[in-house]
Amino acid sequence: MEPPPLPDRESSAPRVPKRLLWTGACVGFLYGLFARAFFGFHYFQPAFGVMTSGFLFLVPFILGYVVVHVGEAKGRWSWPNRIFMPWLAAAACMAVAVCLLWEGLICIVLGLPLFLVMTLLGSITTGLVNDHFRTSGQRRLMMACCLMIPFVVTPIENRFPQVSAIRTVSTQIEIHAGTRAIWDQIKSVQPIRREELRRTFSQRIGFPRPIAATLSREGIGGVRRATFEGNVVFIETVNAWEPGRRLAFSIRADTSAIPATTLDEHVTVGGPFFDVLNGEYRIESIAPGQAILHLSSQHRLSTHFNSYAGLWTEFLMRDIQDGILEVIKNRCERDVPAAATSVLAPISFTSTVGQTLEFIQAHAQLLQQDLPL
Repeated sequence: MEPPPLPDRESSAPRVPKRLLWTGACVGFLYGLFARAFFGFHYFQPAFGVMTSGFLFLVPFILGYVVVHVGEAKGRWSWPNRIFMPWLAAAACMAVAVCLLWEGLICIVLGLPLFLVMTLLGSITTGLVNDHFRTSGQRRLMMACCLMIPFVVTPIENRFPQVSAIRTVSTQIEIHAGTRAIWDQIKSVQPIRREELRRTFSQRIGFPRPIAATLSREGIGGVRRATFEGNVVFIETVNAWEPGRRLAFSIRADTSAIPATTLDEHVTVGGPFFDVLNGEYRIESIAPGQAILHLSSQHRLSTHFNSYAGLWTEFLMRDIQDGILEVIKNRCERDVPAAATSVLAPISFTSTVGQTLEFIQAHAQLLQQDLPL
């Protein structure tokens, strides 16, 4: 006769009262809220700060740890509860931070993936610890040590200078127009109507929409004044001027003109953590009346977590640049059909001399646009 099977550890665990599920989530929520208030309080600067690895990585980790530790005071949770209850607490912390104007939507979106991953790791760690350490004394000791980790590590972290990294983002688009027509659209940008620019991801999370770019004078040393919604202004000094081929400029954010309410302090352009440095347009002619417009930019990141922040800044800069290139493409190609029709029409131009002359003139204009000025 076969011995009866051993009971499964999960099924033999005592049933956890539902109130402990919510108690654990509430305690984790309060810990996350306290940590955000403490790290963001200016009195504790520069020892602490929200833009630190101690806050962005360790606080959500400990939040996940706390939720499961408190909730499993009288029995183990199922793994779905270990995963989703800490996420609920983390989401509630972020929602309250937005309501209290501690954070803007931009920072919430950029930090959400990291918060969810670190919270998950914290909750999984607690589950594994509770499965192996059975005595409440051992668990409480682990809990006490974990609660203090972010508050001990962050002042040590801030004793080391932030590392600045320069990143380049390159985008391009094919345009069915001559180089002269493209050049006229990039050296200065007429006001962009709202219907001309699709609503990009960067705009949906709060980045201002580009409006226009004016040019003080042509040639090296000329100043482009690029304006965005919310009184965001960039002063762009031309340092390369090759008509029909290349336009490059340095970029300086006019921080005095940007209201504090336009961008979150942690993502302000020209601030301590992020800045846009240079921009360049390059026109590559690939056929008469057809070219590829390249747009590249350089930006600075200065954090202790540039690898993560760089993923977002490159994605957002590419999103912004793609939107601008689409506007230029649509504007350049808007006036092309008439010329294109004149080029195609000469299939039957032998009927009259006038049609022949129109065909020659159309070709001459397209070739002239692709010649360097």
